[in-house]
Amino acid sequence: MADSGGAAGTGIGVGPYRELTFDAQGDVDPAARAAVARVEATDLLVFAHGWNSDRSTSTRLFDRFFAPFPGLVGTGVRLGYVGVVWPSIRFPDEPIPDFEPHGALPGAESGTALDAAARAALAVFWPGREAELDRVAALLAEQPQSPAAFAEFGSLVRQLVHAEPAGPAAAPGVPAVFVLDTLEVCGKLAEALAEAESVPGADLGGGPRSLWRGAKELLRQATYYEMKKRAGVVGEHGLGPVLTDLAGRRPALRVHLIGHSFGARVVSFSLRAVPDGARHVKSLTLLQGAFSHYAFSDRLPHDRGRGGALGGLQRRVDGPVVACHSVHDSALRVFYPLASRMAGDSAGLLGLDERWGAVGHDGVRAVSGARRLSLEAALRDGLPEAGCVSVDAGSVVRRGGAPSGAHSDICHAELARIVVAAGRMGR
Repeated sequence: MADSGGAAGTGIGVGPYRELTFDAQGDVDPAARAAVARVEATDLLVFAHGWNSDRSTSTRLFDRFFAPFPGLVGTGVRLGYVGVVWPSIRFPDEPIPDFEPHGALPGAESGTALDAAARAALAVFWPGREAELDRVAALLAEQPQSPAAFAEFGSLVRQLVHAEPAGPAAAPGVPAVFVLDTLEVCGKLAEALAEAESVPGADLGGGPRSLWRGAKELLRQATYYEMKKRAGVVGEHGLGPVLTDLAGRRPALRVHLIGHSFGARVVSFSLRAVPDGARHVKSLTLLQGAFSHYAFSDRLPHDRGRGGALGGLQRRVDGPVVACHSVHDSALRVFYPLASRMAGDSAGLLGLDERWGAVGHDGVRAVSGARRLSLEAALRDGLPEAGCVSVDAGSVVRRGGAPSGAHSDICHAELARIVVAAGRMGR
């Protein structure tokens, strides 16, 4: 018999609901995998969260986002719900609209110091690195003014991301933001913070307080870099094989993938595990996706000999790939291209921001035939039956304070309607 509500103790108000919890290597509990396979449904909504510090935050997000769906789908549709939980982190000064008022987060402190919640979350995110994290926290709290202190801070961050100093020994694939001169990097990050906060004329003269704000942002960038790596692994080696196995057992089940932030990377990279010719993934909806807007391109505009990391994989979706984006997302508008600008590569023929933009900032780029729609037009006229389509959701994805802006402002009925339209599940 199908469940009538969320799984007991999950805090999810819709059902049947199950969770898939992956570790950093993409491994999942076999019992949870089996429970998903038993869900009675015609259509399965699979939602991967973005940055979160704990499971309770993830499930609150799932509950809020899933709530409108029962009233949106047609009578022949029986929904099942899956929350994808994976090891990520959110700093307490990155508010989620309607969850915590900006500036009133429990235990959150202003300035550069790491509050207790952030320090505890970092310990879970980087287990076994307590000594390095304790020293990082001490430096951020004390804000020493010597160049040696910044050099030490940079060295500690490099240890956390397993990077080496710049030069011939630099680890391959590690962004230069972690291996360039720490003072220079902190100055650039401090400038970006002022831009994200819309504070013209802020203290950008290299003063210690401004530079240590940049240092805290460097630590945040280190967590983003780690989440980016984990998201790809979890998607390709965890979620993708689970869903492919499920399709073999339940060939009539229609799967709809949804991902927020780095969770959009998780669900997108799961397509790498979809066999050619398989048709079980019926739609893919990306909410403020934190990966390159060229990811699905067969040929990069700045390097015609290469494609994006997911080049052509939209063809493994038996329906549309929908990228919802918003200019009000400061995390993707400012910090994503900033980190990419500091990667140390040539800009090629394109502007740096254009080359390194995120799909959640300006949608899918360099994919032939890709459509671009406003949210209002998409809801009024519908979505293409297949291929990539970018939906400007800035009319609703617009709330949130610095430094991330509207990055987590995704719990809207309009976005749920986009998922329903993409999956052809509507009334």
